[in-house]
Amino acid sequence: MLEESLIADLITDLPAAVRLQRLVSTLRNHFGCGAVGLLKIEHDILRPVALHGLVREALGRRFIVAKHPRLAAILASRNPVRFDPDSDMPDPYDGLLAEQPGLALPVHDCMGISLYIEGRCWGVLTLDALNAGSFSHVAVFELQRYSLLVEAAVRMTELEQANRALRLNLQAHEPQFEAASKQRYELIGQSKVLQQILQELTIVASSDLPVLLLGETGVGKELFARHLHRSSARASKPMIYLNCAALPESLAESELFGHNKGAFSGAHSERAGRFEAAHDGTLFLDEVGELPLSVQAKLLRVLQDGEIQRLGSDKTRLVNVRLVAATNRDLKQQVKNGEFRADLYHRLSVYPLPIPPLRERPDDIPLLAGHFLELNRSRLGLRALRLSNDAELSLLRYDWPGNVRELEHVISRAAIKALSQGANRNDIVTLEATMLDLDTAPLSIPHSEALAPVPRGSIALKQAVNQLQRQLIQQALAQQNGSWSQAARQLELDPSNLHKLAQRLGLK
Repeated sequence: MLEESLIADLITDLPAAVRLQRLVSTLRNHFGCGAVGLLKIEHDILRPVALHGLVREALGRRFIVAKHPRLAAILASRNPVRFDPDSDMPDPYDGLLAEQPGLALPVHDCMGISLYIEGRCWGVLTLDALNAGSFSHVAVFELQRYSLLVEAAVRMTELEQANRALRLNLQAHEPQFEAASKQRYELIGQSKVLQQILQELTIVASSDLPVLLLGETGVGKELFARHLHRSSARASKPMIYLNCAALPESLAESELFGHNKGAFSGAHSERAGRFEAAHDGTLFLDEVGELPLSVQAKLLRVLQDGEIQRLGSDKTRLVNVRLVAATNRDLKQQVKNGEFRADLYHRLSVYPLPIPPLRERPDDIPLLAGHFLELNRSRLGLRALRLSNDAELSLLRYDWPGNVRELEHVISRAAIKALSQGANRNDIVTLEATMLDLDTAPLSIPHSEALAPVPRGSIALKQAVNQLQRQLIQQALAQQNGSWSQAARQLELDPSNLHKLAQRLGLK
């Protein structure tokens, strides 16, 4: 019985993510529907926590409640809400059910219920099906009954996460961002390398050590800096951003430390600098390698003594600022070239943290794509926006020299191109691979090509195994028309593991 399965998971020692994933899987099997989603409300945005039966990119979507009438209706009621199959309200999951891969099919039956923890709305549970009439009156009654067990599972997960934070001797500092700001500054992804970085940031946030974020252009260093700030004891204070590359040398000192009236031509009034604005908070210096040498010396003094001096003033002012810097340059080489002060470099890099490029986080690409798809769906007023299988494959094949920023621009351009080519805003708009304009090489081999025999005695065992795995993956991709998810099913592998294996074997 369903109750027994849900209760068994409640009393079993499981990781929080595993417990919630098993919950939605169990519910989907019981109700025999296409998809089940568990979404948490955060500042008027619903964030998927666990999904089953939806394409993977759906996990990266963030649903602004005001722009999704079905989700708003579920949140507005304490009872289950079932929508008529002919309802004119678009479903958030139109075209995203994995039941019919490659087809942009609308949802024809949907019901959901709001979830409450300690009297506070936590989020929603949604159930969707492609076939009208999938949910009977009995199913609606059962959803009401089982929601109590779902709330118990969610409550247990919340307690476990709170206890984990206490064990790490950390405090949760979450400022009240507006919905748009929350979306803008959220880090999307579930790859192991991303989770490792976030864990490091959360731990180092409890100190006031300077942090130096290293990485290529477009990896999102500002987002990591904001995550560090939100996880620190300074979260209720401002985080001030300054792009050092955009500063003319003549204004750099004034921007950082401020100036008095008459300090230079055009200084008609006194002005506080970024350090004073960030007092008791965090100052993020992006592209710090671009700072002029003259300003570097004064920045070093602030780090050493906690004192600043405005231009045109003899008075020193004490500031209490946590400094986070970022660069895409090789600062060590700049030190050798005499372009960056060695003493400042050592002060800034107390805790250096490299941010991996997107090509090293292939598991995050579908989630990020889903996030940008939903943003563009909302901006352009579309009913639904999705990727074709070939388009998703192109995203996974591409090297992403411009990283996350380039991915965002690719999705945005493709969405606009789809509209310019005649797509109807009231339909489910599918982005094809050709709309992405990505230069990707084909991975599959011809259907007729058989596995080449591995010569005996002329190759090491490890090389032979790698060669065989490479050939099997290529053959599965060819047989499944380039679909990684279908190839993973044929090879009896988890899709994420297949992507990792393909990357190790040089197929991606």
